[in-house]
Amino acid sequence: MKTLTTCFLIIFFFGTSMVASDPDMLQDICVADLSSAVKMNGFACKAATNVTAQDFFFTGLSKPGNVTNAVGSVVTPANVEKIPGLNTLGVSMARADYLPGGLNPPHVHPRATEIVFVLEGSIDVGFITTGNVLISKTLKKGEVFVFPKGLVHFQKNNGDKPASALAAFNSQFPGTQSMAMALFGAKPAVPDNVLAQAFQIDATEVQTIKSKFAPK
Repeated sequence: MKTLTTCFLIIFFFGTSMVASDPDMLQDICVADLSSAVKMNGFACKAATNVTAQDFFFTGLSKPGNVTNAVGSVVTPANVEKIPGLNTLGVSMARADYLPGGLNPPHVHPRATEIVFVLEGSIDVGFITTGNVLISKTLKKGEVFVFPKGLVHFQKNNGDKPASALAAFNSQFPGTQSMAMALFGAKPAVPDNVLAQAFQIDATEVQTIKSKFAPK
């Protein structure tokens, strides 16, 4: 299993070095200065004299995340906000953990393609093309699936045991937008009549759904 994981990482990182979604770097390293007041497309560089090994290190993917929530899954990102050394490198990762029946709800990554590798268990995955065609597959331990950049996709554990997966992206900060949260939890709120007409339901049903996405 360790060999499969290693091969997955080697193929991903060498492949994305040629087709990274983010702009190419112009120096050896540009460790993100997350506290900088300078705003740009990415992050300002920390002074080279302040760079340490910790800027390139993260332990957050080493164990399962806390899945005690309404959907029974959690995603732990390993992006530039967690690993400042990723700034300008055009790659990042994440770990997803699922309870039996757990769902990573339909969402998009506007800035990256995603490739997912199943660590444990089995998950059902799928993405929807702009022609409204569902491309789906059941993945077992050690198998890989790709979600093209910007397309709506999901993962669900329909098994009776917990599952986990490792994901990689060709962006230091791929972004994640949940469809349900974006539409029913936006602030200011999307007007009820817009959602009612779009989903062919009445305003009362819209309000009921919105109540489930209100801050606790």
